[in-house]
Amino acid sequence: MGSGTSIGANVVEGQAAESKNDFIHKFSVAAKEARETAFWLNLFDREELLKKLPDFEYLKIEIKEIIKILDSILITAKQNK
Repeated sequence: MGSGTSIGANVVEGQAAESKNDFIHKFSVAAKEARETAFWLNLFDREELLKKLPDFEYLKIEIKEIIKILDSILITAKQNK
């Protein structure tokens, strides 16, 4: 699940952005990767592939929170553009 590790990498790149547009772009990519991660977690949940992992439910909750945070950052950044 490369999308899961890409989220943080894009956030770090966004924090070092060279412009507001670059910041928005990097955080948009991070949000897309977070949504892809949520997709995979939901797929694994349906197939019961990872349900036995002790932190599986926690991961599903956390990715939803990460998406909300990234979306909020993007809304604010676009409003202040």
